[in-house]
Amino acid sequence: MMKPAGKKHPHPAAGRMGRGVRLLTLVRLRWLAVLGQLAAVLFVSFGLGLPMPFWTALLVIALTAWLNIILTLRWRTTTRLGEPQASALLAFDIIQLAILIYLTGGLANPFSFLFLVPVTISATILPSRRTFILGALALGLITALAFFHRPLPWWPGQSFSPPPLFIWGMWGALVLGIVFTALYVHRIAREAREMADALAAAELALARQQQLYALDGLAAAAAHELGTPLATIALVAKELRRECTGKGCEDGSSTLCADLDLLVSQSQRCREILARLASHGAQSDDMLAKVRLTIMLEEIIEPLRGPDVTVRLVINAHEGAGGAPSPEPVIRRNPGILYGLGNIAENALDFAENTVVVEAEWDEQEIAVTITDDGPGFPEDIMDRLGEPYVTTRGAYYASPEDEEAGPRDNQPVGMGLGFFIAKTLLERTGAVLGLANRPAPEHGAIVRIAWPREVIEARD
Repeated sequence: MMKPAGKKHPHPAAGRMGRGVRLLTLVRLRWLAVLGQLAAVLFVSFGLGLPMPFWTALLVIALTAWLNIILTLRWRTTTRLGEPQASALLAFDIIQLAILIYLTGGLANPFSFLFLVPVTISATILPSRRTFILGALALGLITALAFFHRPLPWWPGQSFSPPPLFIWGMWGALVLGIVFTALYVHRIAREAREMADALAAAELALARQQQLYALDGLAAAAAHELGTPLATIALVAKELRRECTGKGCEDGSSTLCADLDLLVSQSQRCREILARLASHGAQSDDMLAKVRLTIMLEEIIEPLRGPDVTVRLVINAHEGAGGAPSPEPVIRRNPGILYGLGNIAENALDFAENTVVVEAEWDEQEIAVTITDDGPGFPEDIMDRLGEPYVTTRGAYYASPEDEEAGPRDNQPVGMGLGFFIAKTLLERTGAVLGLANRPAPEHGAIVRIAWPREVIEARD
């Protein structure tokens, strides 16, 4: 039963880059830069006594300090900057640093490596297109500084003129450093954001499952609270019925007496219902906390059964130590197991042509559930990455957030690559090990095997 590829939805990765960075973060980093630049200028001028354009450099540093003060006074420090604002501030930092390096020797200045800092910050907090623009700006200024710059501050009467090979070596080192650092940091930061978002989605799914089980306790609490007023209503109804006199009441023809009899009987019925609800939690806690494996699997696959695809449950009990079949395990009911197995079974149903087989097997050491379909199977090129966030075999956003502009393909269901990640995460938290494979030729389809050590999930008395 294949779901049609519907309208393209924005990929979550599209919004994650645009969350913005706090103004306070950039302001603090730029104060560190101001203090470092000021200390370097003062040390060179007064500590070493080297001639340099001191007041011009001081003015350039003061521009950054004044900009920080204006930003702090104009906006709250908790303000989150958008992409254009953060890009503009980082571009200002690159240009300001380039002016200082121009005044103090160009690429012969050992502090020219600081060009890596704004580009690295951009790679951490901004999308790749803006990091590319800032990196291009930095590389253009570095190239210009290789040709145009003031002399490096040096002792009077002596000259320091590094050979061209040294200058171009510095240029090459800075170019490679900026490109490599930007690509590496951008990739690591993006993966960290994706993992954090996907784990949050997994926690939300688990919380929703736990809320379902909390309803049982809420029903018992409601029954307890309603018991007292309902008992009062029943008592008053009985007293009114007892006081009802007259010939009409004796033969039961009085409308008032009939209504009172009905009120007494219905209040008694309500009390019986509330009594069952109040005791339901106590009576069924053990029953709900433990469930036989086959019954749990039936609960999972029953909603998936339909006219288009056959869903079958197969039981395979291996022999135990005495030669007899190993007894069916009774496991602890776990929302993570229910959600994880349900999600994988639903995925199999989406891609299956005719049949989905859910096989339960166990022995003395292991409990395993294998879900097999007769669909196209897993693509070999992404099988090793299945289970990572935002990796999907479905039509849209195939295998990577970079496919954001690609539409659905092959009439496959639209997917965002989070469902299997959530299922895998929840199942692994219960102690499961997941294995993925394709059915051997000439058969076709996917196989997902989930196995637990028996002592990990089996409910013991």
